[in-house]
Amino acid sequence: QVQLVESGGGLVQTGGSLRLSCTASGSTLSNYAMGWFRQALGKEREFVSAISWNGATSEYTDSVKGRFTISRDNTKNTLYLQMSALKPEDEALYTCAATRVSTLTYETTTYVYNKALDYNYWGQGTQVTVSS
Repeated sequence: QVQLVESGGGLVQTGGSLRLSCTASGSTLSNYAMGWFRQALGKEREFVSAISWNGATSEYTDSVKGRFTISRDNTKNTLYLQMSALKPEDEALYTCAATRVSTLTYETTTYVYNKALDYNYWGQGTQVTVSS
């Protein structure tokens, strides 16, 4: 069973950048497809970005396209979210999630999971605050 720990959040000015990290332990990251979600105060959790098991495919919610980049380094057991041109509306608790890919086919290794229900494992989150 994998445990996920996020880091890299903090306070940044509008237009600034942050890189979030999600480090896995208890199991190797290479067994999982991964995603990032966020929840702003008083709002529901929303999908931000996800990456396939083999890292070849990624997806972003429209509001972050062109500004955020998801990546993974399986040798470091770490998932990243590079965020740039941050806006006040990006302020939220960012959480990484993992879903195990047990059967390796072209479809399963390239599939991107963009729904919270697809994920079995969650971190505790890291807060991103954007000042205007």
